[in-house]
Amino acid sequence: MIPVSVVTGFLGAGKTTLLRRVLGDPAWANSAVIVNEFGEVPLDHELLAASEEVLVNVSTGCLCCVVRSDLTATLMELLRQRAAGTVPPYARVLIETSGLADPAPILHALMTDEAVAATHRLQSVVTLVDALHGAGTLARHPEAQRQAMLADRILLTKPDLGGDTAALEAALRAHNPAAPVRAAVQGAVEPAWLFAAGTLPEFLDASARHSEGVAGITLEREAPIPALALTLWMQALAEHAGARLLRLKGLVALAEDPGRPVVVHAIQHMVHPLEWLEAWPGADTRSRIVLIGQGIPRHLPARLLAAIEAEVRDAGG
Repeated sequence: MIPVSVVTGFLGAGKTTLLRRVLGDPAWANSAVIVNEFGEVPLDHELLAASEEVLVNVSTGCLCCVVRSDLTATLMELLRQRAAGTVPPYARVLIETSGLADPAPILHALMTDEAVAATHRLQSVVTLVDALHGAGTLARHPEAQRQAMLADRILLTKPDLGGDTAALEAALRAHNPAAPVRAAVQGAVEPAWLFAAGTLPEFLDASARHSEGVAGITLEREAPIPALALTLWMQALAEHAGARLLRLKGLVALAEDPGRPVVVHAIQHMVHPLEWLEAWPGADTRSRIVLIGQGIPRHLPARLLAAIEAEVRDAGG
């Protein structure tokens, strides 16, 4: 499975600058970068050469391409050429969204296209926020709010220009209580923090620390959950909440095999197939699920799960 990370953020947040720094690290040069133009000027020439060709090899050794039509088709074409040896054997895909884009359609595509889901794995959503203009942008632009709400991690850029960022950080946590927030020190940040595996436990821990945020609901369960109950619950929640369910993510112990947790994902009305891990990533083996939503009653997810579990138990005799 090829890990995929999505880099989003409003206009001028510094997405291109970040990617240039990441690709300048030899350990991350073997990356494929997909740029969603969406009416914007493409990445500058240091990162992406202007070309009518879909795929461009650049001096960093990475592989860059521009999405002019369908994201899933682009991903699968990259994979086909990777298998054929006509492009470098990239280790990961980084998708840069337009500054005006809602990341949800990209996440939908990664989760719902069968061919993509069978070969690629969504690893992280990173949202960049300009420390100088971020508060005003959040207040005025729904797109910026959605970018913050859907993030696994939030990176404050240009902190040296923004002064005290405490109020901005509080606003970001109000929109997304689960995402850790970090400032880019002198414009730099460790790529491993942004993109490496292991983001889920931190996402869950951060949500627990900020569980009073109006957009965040955390479920924790000591007892394993039957697989059928979990599947029915996620489907019912997605159908009931629809567009209000911005993001659901969690680690769950199933009653059928509690030693091997499953990773669960849902975005709005789309539920991703369960993904099994070989072992728990840490000592904590409780089921922990985080929902980021708008207008979802805090009691609804837990009560709905309890009702469905009871039905499943009764049906099983």
